[in-house]
Amino acid sequence: MKKVYVFLAEGFEEMEAVTPVDLLRRVNEGVVDVKLVSVTGNKAVTGAHGITYMADLLFEEIEDDADMLVLPGGMPGTTNLMAHEGLAELLVKQYNDRKWVAAICAAPMVLGALGIVMGRWATIFPGMEEYLVGADISKEEVCVSGNVITSKAPGTAVPFALKLVEVLVSESYAEHLKKEIVFQQG
Repeated sequence: MKKVYVFLAEGFEEMEAVTPVDLLRRVNEGVVDVKLVSVTGNKAVTGAHGITYMADLLFEEIEDDADMLVLPGGMPGTTNLMAHEGLAELLVKQYNDRKWVAAICAAPMVLGALGIVMGRWATIFPGMEEYLVGADISKEEVCVSGNVITSKAPGTAVPFALKLVEVLVSESYAEHLKKEIVFQQG
């Protein structure tokens, strides 16, 4: 079973957290185990638009065994994620272990600050490209470069989530989900 942690900090962008969790949980039972993880010390975490979510786990309860770590964007959610030292250490270890690291909207700036996108293709919310330190800037909605996946904004949450399904499960299952949710692109 593939294990995925989606990290929540106060002020996270709700669509960018919930959409990947929703689509990954639609995968056949026993294939992907995705958990919302709070970095706040409290399981109740409020997003940028005032919606409070209950995380499955606190950061202190997770193990170092995930196949993928996911960072939703939003402000001040992204800066709150960036301020969490334990998360920074985990992200660097995950990247160095050649396991998946994914971030959307403003959250790729966390990867930029940690040197994770250096020498890789990456994308971020338009106008924030300076935070992708050492990266080649992609104009794609979703960019995969090695073991790093980045995406642009709340409007790209579905393609981002489908890409996570594709790399963790299969392209055919991602296509199946596209049909199931009647997702039409372009």
